[in-house]
Amino acid sequence: MEIESLAMALEREHHEIDAGIEAFMDGTRDALAGAVRALRRHIYLEEEFLFPALHAAGLTAPVLVMLREHAQMWATLDALDADPDDGAANTLCRRLTVQLLHHNLKEEKVLYPELERVVPEPRAERLRAFLESGEMPAEWVCVRARA
Repeated sequence: MEIESLAMALEREHHEIDAGIEAFMDGTRDALAGAVRALRRHIYLEEEFLFPALHAAGLTAPVLVMLREHAQMWATLDALDADPDDGAANTLCRRLTVQLLHHNLKEEKVLYPELERVVPEPRAERLRAFLESGEMPAEWVCVRARA
């Protein structure tokens, strides 16, 4: 059995988050909370575990772009967590969908292909395990959204 690469696992998570937002937009109201939670956790994993290795490998400019975009998405997630009415939630979800479309494409084309090179396999295996069952600290906030 082939072991899923870290890049493949992260891309799979992108698709799962997108599907949760889509399900909400299609009328499955309870799908949004899970997608918001999953996206926050995904941002945590990238910022705490992946971006330092990518930065150290010389990919500073793309990492800085990702951090800025994470802060923009974090603000959208905060607005969604504020329990907006359905119309406002739909507007916020459309905004988040556009943010994710542009952001995920850059991650998948620029950063994720470098992961095999910059993240050693033992650490990659721990990160894959975190993707499957890890929880981010309750009070964690993305780097660029901290006061």
